[in-house]
Amino acid sequence: MKKWGIFLIALIAAILIYTQLTLFIVPPIGAVPEGKTVVILRLNKTNFIDSPDAMCERLQGGVNLLCRGVMLGGVLNKSKIIMRLPYSETLYLLSTNGKTYRK
Repeated sequence: MKKWGIFLIALIAAILIYTQLTLFIVPPIGAVPEGKTVVILRLNKTNFIDSPDAMCERLQGGVNLLCRGVMLGGVLNKSKIIMRLPYSETLYLLSTNGKTYRK
């Protein structure tokens, strides 16, 4: 019975994390040459694992420098940053379905 309680609490925590947070991956670009991963409160247009490039592709149909900057600024200004982590290429590729957009 105790194992079921622990399992249920872990399941509820996982669901809350998945539905309320976003891992937002900022790729290495001029303003942030080393890249960053930030944990933010989820916005209505962000996925659990997301990046400015993935949002541009999803919302605009392509990636360009202007769109990347607008998405990055909009998300980081509208949401609360909970934690800052190092850049993760693996998470970036997950957010873009394996595509890279280096400019």
